[in-house]
Amino acid sequence: MILRFGARYITTVQGLALDAPKYMSYCSYMQTSAPSLLRDGLVQALADTFRILGDPTRVRIVDALAQGQLCVHEISERIGISESAISHQLRLMRSMRIVRGRREGRCVYYTLDDQHVLDLFQQGLRHVSEERA
Repeated sequence: MILRFGARYITTVQGLALDAPKYMSYCSYMQTSAPSLLRDGLVQALADTFRILGDPTRVRIVDALAQGQLCVHEISERIGISESAISHQLRLMRSMRIVRGRREGRCVYYTLDDQHVLDLFQQGLRHVSEERA
């Protein structure tokens, strides 16, 4: 564990306090830099993004939209819930910039907002699909 005291970092190993730079010279694979802390606004925005993506219905919507743009009716058919429920979820997802809509006549076509959303979904899918050792 690395503890910060003023400008110095002290490493504790089995209860012994060691000067971090001296100790780290022996353990070059460990980081000596202080952990970066996110601003409160970024922490909240990131937590809100994961909260939105944490709902099973919304995960199914992201999965459907990962294949390409779809209208509310098509998403409803693929997921098996009402168009009203899909529209409600899409409104929340649009407010968090997870999806975006494009109106064409009476139909609104939705797609994932950008590549980052798709990457986040795919990374999460890989994480839960990998076998544990």
